[in-house]
Amino acid sequence: MAVSQQTKETILLIIWGQALTAMLGSLFFSEFMGYTPCELCWYQRILMYPLVIIYGYAAVKKDIRLALPGLIMSGLGIGVSTYHYLIQKLPALHDAGAACGLVPCNGQYINYFGFVTIPLLALVAFLVIFILHISLLVQQRRD
Repeated sequence: MAVSQQTKETILLIIWGQALTAMLGSLFFSEFMGYTPCELCWYQRILMYPLVIIYGYAAVKKDIRLALPGLIMSGLGIGVSTYHYLIQKLPALHDAGAACGLVPCNGQYINYFGFVTIPLLALVAFLVIFILHISLLVQQRRD
């Protein structure tokens, strides 16, 4: 079943919106809530913030091929976010986060429902971006 061009453009806008929401969320936590980002948080920001521009440009041009760097960056973001989350949640890795930098990476500013932390929020954002991007590439290849 072929997906219409309008649907592809909508998915591209959803990807851009996810990146924008993640960027604004991280700025909310640091600028309004006063949470100082740790070293791994900064790496996640370095990988997330450019995605707003990359996917915004691809959405304006209506061409997912322009966003290939976004796929790579979101893939790397998945790795960094997963590692950061594991440092917070696995006792065996907890000590690795204490030596992370000025702000320990094993600290949890938020912990909703016992498992939702800032790195998990970043991981979900990177996963949404990565999976939707892959789905657009697969659909483009089918067409």
